[in-house]
Amino acid sequence: MSLVTLKKDKGHSVKNGGLWIYNNEIENISGRFINGSIVDIEDYDHRYIGKGYINQNSKIRIRLLTRNKDQKIDDDFLKMRIRKAWEYRKKTVDISSCRIIFGEADFLPGFVADKFEDVLSIQSLTLGMEALKLKLTALLKDVLLEDGIKIRGVYERSDAKERTKEGLERIKGFIGESFDTKVKIKENGISYIVDVENGQKTGFFLDQKYNRLSIHSIVKDSDVLDCFTYIGTFALNAGAAGAKSVLGIDASDLAVSLANENAKLNHLEDKVKFEVHDVFDYLPELISAKKSFDVVILDPPAFTKSKNSIKNAMKGYREINREGLKLVRDGGYLVTCTCSHFMDNESFKKAIYQASKSINKRLRQVEFRQQSPDHPILWSADESSYLKFYIFQVVNEK
Repeated sequence: MSLVTLKKDKGHSVKNGGLWIYNNEIENISGRFINGSIVDIEDYDHRYIGKGYINQNSKIRIRLLTRNKDQKIDDDFLKMRIRKAWEYRKKTVDISSCRIIFGEADFLPGFVADKFEDVLSIQSLTLGMEALKLKLTALLKDVLLEDGIKIRGVYERSDAKERTKEGLERIKGFIGESFDTKVKIKENGISYIVDVENGQKTGFFLDQKYNRLSIHSIVKDSDVLDCFTYIGTFALNAGAAGAKSVLGIDASDLAVSLANENAKLNHLEDKVKFEVHDVFDYLPELISAKKSFDVVILDPPAFTKSKNSIKNAMKGYREINREGLKLVRDGGYLVTCTCSHFMDNESFKKAIYQASKSINKRLRQVEFRQQSPDHPILWSADESSYLKFYIFQVVNEK
């Protein structure tokens, strides 16, 4: 096996519990290897660090799999990782639909697996996991079968942009036999049709599961506006929790079509309405028309996916929150979030505060939350902490 030696005074992240080694941290590689294969890693003073897979096409040159020098990266090892991930979900979340594998946070960097009832939606985001994805999928099915859960189909959603950084093509398709990719699931007592083939990411945003539940207490007898509604998840939670009226808006025709289907599925179509609009254009129209709501929900896509665009992202979050706040009635509530790892919590709070101050609105924080426990935050792996979710009461200056 090839041996990678780090530069002097490099590798601070991996030595402190992280799983990534960057290209500029490597002093020497001895022995022959192919990209995607397993290598041993040591520091400059020849202290052993661990085993990981290497890819010279990626700035993240090595992703660590184990710190145990004697550990073989074989089926038993991979099954152990999967079983531990599954046991953790059984203790922490509703497992009817959940994320079973969350990459680095489950010590399988670059691999994601979501369970939607009896269907799996998987992502292979790195070259190392590309070589292991079929084996991991088969082992995952075996682990689930041990608990009597038979998976009827697997769909691969390895169409994320991250793959291009690894020198990989973006692909999607069935692993094994084909099946109807519109899958019915239930979350928080609400039914959804999830499209694992054409939906965003793996088909459904499981990370907001308990955040959706958290709005139930504030929406009763309220008029609610849900922006970036996607397939209607927050909107339908509001309707089911006793909202007087709910309007969900999204720029995607496909998403709104699925949202309307989901409203009918839950017999909420008379109360919860969905319309196709560009949120950034439509909010000013609502403001001009002097519309207002008791609760405004903002769940936008990530405004930044790199450190270089944080300044522009701050502006985007400031503007969207300012427009949302203008639509909240005195004493009403703003629900707002960011799903970007690079938008740290302090910067996000600053953007919200600046938005409120610019229009003389006072904010009282009701709650701060992050992602659902099936997307665990691994301390020392900063990239696993990304979702910030706030509920504020909005009070006019008087």
